[in-house]
Parts: sequence; structure tokens; C-alpha cells
Amino acid sequence: MRARPITALVTALFALLLGLICAPQAPATTSSTAATAAAASGTFRNPLNTGPDPFMTYANGAYHLTTTQGGSIKMWRSPSLGTLLDAEPITVWTDTDASRNQHIWAAEFYRFDSRWYMYYTADDGVDDHHRLYVLESAGDDPAGPYHFKAKLTPPNHTNDFAIDPGILQHNGRLYLAYSGINAYQHNGLNIAPMSNPYTVSGNAVALNGAGGCPEVREGPEFLYRNGRTWMTYSTCDTGKPDYQVWEMSLPSGADPLVAGNWTQRSGPVFARNDARGVFGPGHHAFFRSPDGTEDWIIYHAKTTSDLTYSNRTTRAQKIGWRADGGPDLGTPLALGATQNLPSGDPGSGNHWINDDGRSSGNGTVTYQGSWNSGTGCAAQCFWGDDHWSNGAGNTATFTFTGTRIALLSVKDTGNGIAGIRVDGGAEQRVDFYGAIRTGETLQYLSPRLPYGTHTLQVRVTGERNSSAGAAFVSVDRAEVYTD
Repeated sequence: MRARPITALVTALFALLLGLICAPQAPATTSSTAATAAAASGTFRNPLNTGPDPFMTYANGAYHLTTTQGGSIKMWRSPSLGTLLDAEPITVWTDTDASRNQHIWAAEFYRFDSRWYMYYTADDGVDDHHRLYVLESAGDDPAGPYHFKAKLTPPNHTNDFAIDPGILQHNGRLYLAYSGINAYQHNGLNIAPMSNPYTVSGNAVALNGAGGCPEVREGPEFLYRNGRTWMTYSTCDTGKPDYQVWEMSLPSGADPLVAGNWTQRSGPVFARNDARGVFGPGHHAFFRSPDGTEDWIIYHAKTTSDLTYSNRTTRAQKIGWRADGGPDLGTPLALGATQNLPSGDPGSGNHWINDDGRSSGNGTVTYQGSWNSGTGCAAQCFWGDDHWSNGAGNTATFTFTGTRIALLSVKDTGNGIAGIRVDGGAEQRVDFYGAIRTGETLQYLSPRLPYGTHTLQVRVTGERNSSAGAAFVSVDRAEVYTD
């Protein structure tokens, strides 16, 4: 990260302090002016990625993240949480085997004996043909390269639907946890023993997890503390706003293959937060801060209460621990809430520019032509406000100092096509239409630029696709990167 001029830094510190005190979506996370100044480059905002089903770990000096991409396994890595959205994807796996090269979902990766093992589900194009597989790395790098290692099949479920593999580590042994057919659900919780990271060595045992809905029990994940083990899992249809996380616990020394050893906690432990515009939070995982002192949850959620499988974006936030010793996952934060980076994170230096001109760094936005502005979008917008226009030729111009800029705003049925250009270059057409209204949606991510002062111009073209009811263009938040 290049140093910014001292005047820009002072401006950034002042704007950040103002934001932490006043912004409804930027909860205060420091207790003094000095602490706020020290955290000037130590904050971030979600989303971290535009995909669902996240899994992340910190290794070899960087965060490594996977999300479901469908036809391959892609990984994003960055030394700071704040620059994951800015990171370039690495394709770590594709497959030519027609029985398992489609609908590749929910990859998770773990390190055993100086190798990384990538667990995932895939099919041949038919959903009910989803099965579990594992890859093995050639060396000690989460990004691979990988080679195919094995299909994972408990003897009592050799040809059954199975998704969402996760690994339980308990009393020195490994267990495969997953969602698949059992006596309770088509997508129910199952656990099977493993003799090594790529071999299932016994029958799967079904767990009758509660969930507040009849549909699914999926995405099992594990936390460990003081000899106890907690399994958290997602329930309800992921397209619904009530997709949520529930919890079971296992005492130290207890056999996880005995269903009666698991204690069910009543009620969800992580669920929708309508006041902050968060719906369907789930399919999560846990990771530690770089210095190992904090526990964090990474999960996907939506900004709409409509039934939809789109707009599931990856977010992260710090978790705590209850007085009874169990994990406290807290309440999902608003999508753009400013949070302190995990302890030991070197900092990203990125900052925001709001549509009304406020900025936590060196940045402004100016408008030409007739633009509407207001707070009607409420929790779907950063700071609860945005600008919008359908006047052909009207422009909004962001001026920023950095290396890259991301534009996030509302997609809607009444939105049209914008023309976007950087530093006066060639214009790129970007469609702001969305079949379901969603907020703080990534509309555009610029190319990487030399560090310095740049402009991003958003032009209302007055054009729209055949499904759109109007040609409005929305301006909300810009995220500026300096890496």
C-alpha cells in the first residue's frame, strides 16, 4: 500500500470518526479518538465476494476464500480482509469427468500433514446425482495445484444424494459431516467416520436436527473450545428470507456417532435482521484472526426478503462466546456496516465514498443534470440514502485517489443501462436492471490503475433492456482500493 498525503490522511481520519459516531450502518467499534486514528486503515465493509456458500481460512500470510461458482472451484486470496472483493480469482479445479463436472458447490479446504484437502459436491447435471469428492494438494498451498483423490461414500449411502461436506475433528479422529438423504430429510445431517482425510471408514449416522421449518438441514460447521465441540448448521430453503443457523453441542470425549450424545440448542442462533436489511443468513463457516485471538463467521445473505437464489453475497463479522461457554454468533450486520478488521490484519487502506459526497478517505462525487436523492431505499442503501436519475446524458463523477474503485448500488426492475468510463477512456455499458430489487449490489469493478488520482464517470444512457420498466440509474456507494 502506498502512503497517502498527510492532508488526505487527516481528511480520512475525520470522515471515519464521523462515520463511526453517526452512521446507522457503521457501528462504533472503538472507544477513543486515538483508537479511531489507529484504525484508519483498519476497517472494512461487506460484501467480501459476490458468490454464496463461503469457506475461508487464514494461512501462509493471507486469507483464502472459496464460494460456489458452479463449473469450477475458484479461490480468492488477500493479505487483508478488506481487499478480498478486490482480489483476482484463481481457478484451482476444473474436471473433465462428465459424472462430476457440473453444479460444483460448497468447497471447503483443510490442512492435514502438510497437504491441503479440498472437499466439495458435484454432479452430472442432475441435482439428485450430487455426490461428495475430495482433492489433494501437491504441496503446502491452499491454492494448489490439486489432483483428484477420492469419492467419499459411507457404506450405507453408496449411491445417495449428498452435498455440503465438512470435516469434524474430535478426540484425534476425523469425521465426514454432510447433508444428504436420511430418515429425517432429503437434505439431512449425517456424520461418518474417516480413517484418513480421503477415506470414509464406516456407516453414516443421521442426526435429527431441529430447524424451525421442514425443509433442509445443511452446511454443518464446527467450533472447538475448552474441550467442547459445537456443530452449527443451516435450515430452511436457502432461497427464503428465513434461511438461518441452528446449533448442537457435543461434550468432550463423547462419541459423535452416537446421535444421543448431541445436545440440541433451542431456536436459531443466527437469523434474519429486517431492520438492517439482512435476509437468509446461513451456509457459513468459521475462521480465526491472523493472530489467532479472535473467532469470526463468514456467511452468505441477501438484501431482499423475496424468494430468490440470486444476490447471495459473502459477508463476515466477529463472533463472541456466551456465559455458558457456547458461541455467540450475534446478529447479522447491515451489508455496508463499517467494522474493525480482524486482530493481526495488516490493514487494507481502502475507503468509501457515499452518494452524498461524504467519504472516509480522499474522494468526492459530483453530479451533472437532474438527479433525485432521498432515503427511500432505507436499509438497502449505504447510510440509508442514494441518488437516481433517468435523464439521458446526466452524469455522476467520482474522483478518488487509489488503484481501483468498486461501484455498489440498487438493482431494480425500473433500472436501465449506464455508460461507465474511467479517466475519460472508452465507455462500458453496464445494466443496472434486476428482476428483484436488491441493495448495495456490485455493479462495476474497475481495472487496476496506477496509484494516483482518477475519475469514474457514470452516465445515464436513457436505454433499458426489454424487461425493465424504466431507465433509472442508481448511485449509492463506491469502495476505493489503494493496494
